[in-house]
Amino acid sequence: MREHADRYLHQLAASRGASEHTLRAYRRDLDELLAFTEERGLVEPAELTPRTLRAFLVRLDERGLARSSIQRKLSAIRSFFKALEREGLVGVNPTKGLRQGRATRPLPKALTTGELEALLEAPDTNTHRGRRDRALLELCYSAGTRAAETVGIDLVDIDFRREVVRVRGKGRKERLAPLGSHAVQALRGYLQDPARPSPAPANPHAVFLNPRGGRLTTRTLGRVVEQAVLQAGLARRATPHTLRHSFATHLLNAGADLRSVQELLGHAHLVTTQIYTHVSIERLREVYEKAHPRASG
Repeated sequence: MREHADRYLHQLAASRGASEHTLRAYRRDLDELLAFTEERGLVEPAELTPRTLRAFLVRLDERGLARSSIQRKLSAIRSFFKALEREGLVGVNPTKGLRQGRATRPLPKALTTGELEALLEAPDTNTHRGRRDRALLELCYSAGTRAAETVGIDLVDIDFRREVVRVRGKGRKERLAPLGSHAVQALRGYLQDPARPSPAPANPHAVFLNPRGGRLTTRTLGRVVEQAVLQAGLARRATPHTLRHSFATHLLNAGADLRSVQELLGHAHLVTTQIYTHVSIERLREVYEKAHPRASG
Protein backbone atom coordinates (compact mmCIF):
# COMPACT_ATOMS: atom_id res chain seq x y z
CA MET A 1 0.00 0.00 0.00
CA ARG A 2 2.95 2.35 0.55
CA GLU A 3 3.80 2.11 -3.15
CA HIS A 4 0.27 3.26 -3.97
CA ALA A 5 0.62 6.15 -1.51
CA ASP A 6 3.93 7.21 -3.06
CA ARG A 7 2.42 7.17 -6.55
CA TYR A 8 -0.63 9.10 -5.37
CA LEU A 9 1.50 11.85 -3.79
CA HIS A 10 3.59 12.10 -6.95
CA GLN A 11 0.42 12.51 -9.02
CA LEU A 12 -0.88 15.09 -6.55
CA ALA A 13 2.24 17.19 -7.05
CA ALA A 14 2.24 16.80 -10.84
CA SER A 15 -1.43 17.20 -11.73
CA ARG A 16 -2.74 19.55 -9.03
CA GLY A 17 0.38 21.55 -8.30
CA ALA A 18 0.15 20.84 -4.57
CA SER A 19 2.58 22.83 -2.45
CA GLU A 20 5.40 21.20 -0.50
CA HIS A 21 3.54 22.02 2.71
CA THR A 22 0.42 20.21 1.48
CA LEU A 23 2.41 17.21 0.29
CA ARG A 24 4.20 16.92 3.63
CA ALA A 25 0.87 17.05 5.48
CA TYR A 26 -0.66 14.39 3.22
CA ARG A 27 2.43 12.24 3.63
CA ARG A 28 2.21 12.42 7.43
CA ASP A 29 -1.51 11.65 7.40
CA LEU A 30 -1.16 8.65 5.10
CA ASP A 31 1.90 7.37 6.98
CA GLU A 32 -0.14 7.33 10.19
CA LEU A 33 -2.91 5.35 8.51
CA LEU A 34 -0.48 2.88 6.95
CA ALA A 35 1.32 2.29 10.26
CA PHE A 36 -2.08 1.59 11.84
CA THR A 37 -3.15 -0.86 9.12
CA GLU A 38 0.22 -2.63 9.03
CA GLU A 39 -0.13 -3.34 12.76
CA ARG A 40 -3.21 -5.31 11.78
CA GLY A 41 -1.57 -7.11 8.87
CA LEU A 42 -3.50 -5.15 6.25
CA VAL A 43 -1.20 -4.35 3.33
CA GLU A 44 -3.54 -4.07 0.32
CA PRO A 45 -6.05 -1.23 -0.22
CA ALA A 46 -8.88 -3.69 -0.90
CA GLU A 47 -8.43 -5.14 2.60
CA LEU A 48 -9.49 -1.92 4.32
CA THR A 49 -13.11 -1.49 5.41
CA PRO A 50 -15.11 1.36 6.93
CA ARG A 51 -14.74 -0.42 10.26
CA THR A 52 -10.94 -0.30 9.96
CA LEU A 53 -11.01 3.41 9.24
CA ARG A 54 -13.41 4.09 12.10
CA ALA A 55 -11.02 2.30 14.45
CA PHE A 56 -8.22 4.52 13.15
CA LEU A 57 -10.28 7.66 13.79
CA VAL A 58 -11.10 6.44 17.30
CA ARG A 59 -7.39 6.04 18.02
CA LEU A 60 -6.75 9.60 16.84
CA ASP A 61 -9.52 10.84 19.12
CA GLU A 62 -8.11 8.90 22.07
CA ARG A 63 -4.78 10.63 21.52
CA GLY A 64 -6.54 13.92 22.19
CA LEU A 65 -6.12 15.19 18.64
CA ALA A 66 -8.16 18.27 17.78
CA ARG A 67 -11.30 17.67 15.75
CA SER A 68 -9.93 19.88 12.97
CA SER A 69 -6.78 17.74 12.75
CA ILE A 70 -8.81 14.53 12.61
CA GLN A 71 -11.00 15.94 9.84
CA ARG A 72 -7.93 17.02 7.89
CA LYS A 73 -6.51 13.50 8.09
CA LEU A 74 -9.84 12.07 7.00
CA SER A 75 -9.88 14.42 4.00
CA ALA A 76 -6.43 13.19 2.97
CA ILE A 77 -7.56 9.56 3.30
CA ARG A 78 -10.72 10.23 1.28
CA SER A 79 -8.70 11.80 -1.51
CA PHE A 80 -6.27 8.85 -1.51
CA PHE A 81 -9.02 6.24 -1.78
CA LYS A 82 -10.85 8.19 -4.48
CA ALA A 83 -7.67 7.96 -6.54
CA LEU A 84 -7.40 4.23 -5.85
CA GLU A 85 -11.06 3.80 -6.81
CA ARG A 86 -10.48 5.55 -10.15
CA GLU A 87 -7.61 3.16 -10.82
CA GLY A 88 -9.75 0.15 -10.01
CA LEU A 89 -7.60 -0.87 -7.05
CA VAL A 90 -10.54 -0.95 -4.63
CA GLY A 91 -13.96 -2.34 -5.43
CA VAL A 92 -15.75 -0.44 -2.67
CA ASN A 93 -14.35 2.81 -1.36
CA PRO A 94 -14.15 2.31 2.45
CA THR A 95 -14.39 6.04 3.13
CA LYS A 96 -17.92 6.23 1.73
CA GLY A 97 -19.26 4.81 4.98
CA LEU A 98 -17.68 7.59 7.03
CA ARG A 99 -19.34 10.86 7.87
CA GLN A 100 -17.39 14.06 7.34
CA GLY A 101 -17.90 16.10 10.49
CA ARG A 102 -17.69 19.85 10.41
CA ALA A 103 -14.60 21.08 12.18
CA THR A 104 -14.90 24.28 14.14
CA ARG A 105 -12.74 26.95 12.59
CA PRO A 106 -11.02 29.24 15.08
CA LEU A 107 -11.33 32.94 14.50
CA PRO A 108 -8.20 34.65 13.20
CA LYS A 109 -6.39 36.71 15.80
CA ALA A 110 -5.46 40.00 14.22
CA LEU A 111 -3.05 42.53 15.66
CA THR A 112 -4.28 46.02 16.35
CA THR A 113 -2.99 48.79 14.10
CA GLY A 114 -0.84 50.00 16.99
CA GLU A 115 0.69 46.57 17.47
CA LEU A 116 1.29 46.34 13.72
CA GLU A 117 3.08 49.67 13.66
CA ALA A 118 5.36 48.56 16.50
CA LEU A 119 6.06 45.25 14.79
CA LEU A 120 6.91 46.81 11.44
CA GLU A 121 9.18 49.38 13.07
CA ALA A 122 11.02 46.77 15.15
CA PRO A 123 13.86 45.75 12.75
CA ASP A 124 17.01 47.90 12.97
CA THR A 125 17.27 49.41 9.49
CA ASN A 126 20.82 50.57 10.20
CA THR A 127 21.86 46.99 9.42
CA HIS A 128 21.46 44.96 6.24
CA ARG A 129 19.52 42.24 8.05
CA GLY A 130 17.22 44.85 9.53
CA ARG A 131 16.53 46.32 6.09
CA ARG A 132 15.75 42.85 4.75
CA ASP A 133 13.47 42.05 7.67
CA ARG A 134 11.64 45.37 7.39
CA ALA A 135 10.99 44.67 3.69
CA LEU A 136 9.74 41.18 4.54
CA LEU A 137 7.32 42.39 7.20
CA GLU A 138 6.07 45.32 5.14
CA LEU A 139 5.38 43.03 2.18
CA CYS A 140 3.56 40.43 4.28
CA TYR A 141 1.22 43.04 5.72
CA SER A 142 0.91 45.24 2.64
CA ALA A 143 0.05 42.42 0.23
CA GLY A 144 -1.46 39.89 2.64
CA THR A 145 0.78 37.14 1.34
CA ARG A 146 1.16 33.66 2.78
CA ALA A 147 4.61 32.70 4.08
CA ALA A 148 5.41 30.45 1.10
CA GLU A 149 4.19 33.13 -1.32
CA THR A 150 6.40 35.75 0.31
CA VAL A 151 9.67 33.84 0.15
CA GLY A 152 8.83 32.58 -3.35
CA ILE A 153 8.74 36.06 -4.90
CA ASP A 154 11.31 36.69 -7.66
CA LEU A 155 12.78 39.98 -8.83
CA VAL A 156 10.68 39.97 -12.01
CA ASP A 157 7.52 39.68 -9.91
CA ILE A 158 7.85 43.20 -8.47
CA ASP A 159 6.54 46.05 -10.62
CA PHE A 160 7.67 49.23 -8.90
CA ARG A 161 6.06 51.46 -11.52
CA ARG A 162 2.58 50.07 -10.94
CA GLU A 163 3.33 49.24 -7.28
CA VAL A 164 2.14 45.63 -7.51
CA VAL A 165 3.70 42.22 -6.96
CA ARG A 166 2.88 38.98 -8.75
CA VAL A 167 2.18 36.24 -6.21
CA ARG A 168 2.08 32.51 -6.84
CA GLY A 169 -0.52 31.04 -4.53
CA LYS A 170 -1.90 27.61 -3.79
CA GLY A 171 -2.23 25.31 -6.77
CA ARG A 172 0.23 27.55 -8.66
CA LYS A 173 -2.48 30.17 -9.16
CA GLU A 174 -1.13 33.65 -9.75
CA ARG A 175 -2.54 36.97 -8.66
CA LEU A 176 -1.41 40.61 -8.58
CA ALA A 177 -1.26 42.15 -5.12
CA PRO A 178 -1.02 45.92 -4.57
CA LEU A 179 1.93 47.29 -2.62
CA GLY A 180 1.59 50.23 -0.25
CA SER A 181 4.08 53.08 -0.28
CA HIS A 182 5.81 51.85 2.88
CA ALA A 183 6.33 48.39 1.37
CA VAL A 184 7.65 49.89 -1.89
CA GLN A 185 10.11 52.06 0.01
CA ALA A 186 11.30 49.15 2.16
CA LEU A 187 11.74 46.86 -0.85
CA ARG A 188 13.68 49.49 -2.81
CA GLY A 189 15.97 50.07 0.17
CA TYR A 190 16.63 46.36 0.58
CA LEU A 191 17.21 45.58 -3.11
CA GLN A 192 19.52 48.59 -3.55
CA ASP A 193 21.51 47.73 -0.42
CA PRO A 194 25.20 47.18 -1.34
CA ALA A 195 25.40 44.68 1.53
CA ARG A 196 22.77 42.43 -0.08
CA PRO A 197 24.57 39.14 -0.84
CA SER A 198 25.01 37.92 -4.40
CA PRO A 199 22.29 35.41 -5.25
CA ALA A 200 23.42 31.80 -5.28
CA PRO A 201 23.36 30.04 -8.69
CA ALA A 202 20.46 27.88 -7.53
CA ASN A 203 18.31 30.95 -6.79
CA PRO A 204 19.56 33.77 -9.04
CA HIS A 205 16.19 35.54 -9.18
CA ALA A 206 15.02 35.31 -5.55
CA VAL A 207 14.16 38.59 -3.80
CA PHE A 208 14.68 37.58 -0.19
CA LEU A 209 18.06 36.00 0.49
CA ASN A 210 19.87 34.45 3.42
CA PRO A 211 23.49 35.48 4.15
CA ARG A 212 24.76 32.78 1.73
CA GLY A 213 22.67 34.09 -1.14
CA GLY A 214 20.09 31.31 -1.03
CA ARG A 215 16.35 31.86 -1.10
CA LEU A 216 14.91 32.53 2.34
CA THR A 217 12.79 29.72 3.82
CA THR A 218 9.38 29.97 5.46
CA ARG A 219 10.99 28.83 8.71
CA THR A 220 13.37 31.80 8.64
CA LEU A 221 10.47 34.13 7.87
CA GLY A 222 8.72 32.77 10.96
CA ARG A 223 11.80 33.52 13.06
CA VAL A 224 11.93 37.06 11.64
CA VAL A 225 8.36 37.67 12.83
CA GLU A 226 9.08 36.12 16.25
CA GLN A 227 12.14 38.33 16.67
CA ALA A 228 10.17 41.44 15.69
CA VAL A 229 7.50 40.55 18.26
CA LEU A 230 10.15 40.40 20.97
CA GLN A 231 11.79 43.64 19.85
CA ALA A 232 8.43 45.41 19.72
CA GLY A 233 7.57 44.20 23.22
CA LEU A 234 4.22 42.75 22.16
CA ALA A 235 2.40 40.72 24.78
CA ARG A 236 1.20 38.04 22.40
CA ARG A 237 2.60 35.64 19.86
CA ALA A 238 2.48 36.33 16.13
CA THR A 239 3.36 34.42 12.97
CA PRO A 240 3.58 35.37 9.29
CA HIS A 241 -0.05 34.28 9.00
CA THR A 242 -0.96 36.76 11.74
CA LEU A 243 0.11 39.54 9.37
CA ARG A 244 -2.15 38.06 6.68
CA HIS A 245 -5.05 37.85 9.14
CA SER A 246 -4.42 41.44 10.20
CA PHE A 247 -4.30 42.58 6.55
CA ALA A 248 -7.76 41.12 5.87
CA THR A 249 -9.32 42.26 9.14
CA HIS A 250 -8.07 45.84 8.86
CA LEU A 251 -9.36 46.10 5.28
CA LEU A 252 -12.83 44.93 6.31
CA ASN A 253 -12.84 47.20 9.34
CA ALA A 254 -12.09 50.13 7.03
CA GLY A 255 -15.07 49.28 4.81
CA ALA A 256 -13.60 47.04 2.09
CA ASP A 257 -16.11 44.63 0.57
CA LEU A 258 -15.73 40.90 1.06
CA ARG A 259 -15.31 40.08 -2.64
CA SER A 260 -12.38 42.46 -2.96
CA VAL A 261 -10.71 40.99 0.12
CA GLN A 262 -11.25 37.51 -1.33
CA GLU A 263 -9.37 38.52 -4.50
CA LEU A 264 -6.59 40.17 -2.52
CA LEU A 265 -6.12 37.07 -0.34
CA GLY A 266 -6.23 34.72 -3.30
CA HIS A 267 -9.04 32.62 -1.83
CA ALA A 268 -10.71 30.32 -4.34
CA HIS A 269 -14.01 30.36 -2.43
CA LEU A 270 -15.78 33.23 -0.71
CA VAL A 271 -16.68 31.02 2.25
CA THR A 272 -12.97 30.91 3.17
CA THR A 273 -12.92 34.70 3.38
CA GLN A 274 -16.19 34.96 5.29
CA ILE A 275 -14.50 33.94 8.53
CA TYR A 276 -13.14 37.49 8.68
CA THR A 277 -16.64 38.92 8.89
CA HIS A 278 -16.84 37.48 12.42
CA VAL A 279 -13.70 39.34 13.36
CA SER A 280 -15.16 42.60 12.08
CA ILE A 281 -18.44 42.29 13.97
CA GLU A 282 -17.30 44.86 16.55
CA ARG A 283 -16.99 47.48 13.84
CA LEU A 284 -20.41 46.54 12.45
CA ARG A 285 -21.85 46.85 15.92
CA GLU A 286 -20.44 50.37 16.25
CA VAL A 287 -21.98 51.33 12.90
CA TYR A 288 -25.30 49.84 13.98
CA GLU A 289 -25.30 51.69 17.32
CA LYS A 290 -24.67 55.01 15.59
CA ALA A 291 -27.02 54.56 12.65
CA HIS A 292 -30.06 52.58 13.81
CA PRO A 293 -32.74 54.75 15.43
CA ARG A 294 -33.73 52.06 17.90
CA ALA A 295 -30.32 50.57 18.68
CA SER A 296 -30.18 52.11 22.15
CA GLY A 297 -32.58 53.58 24.64
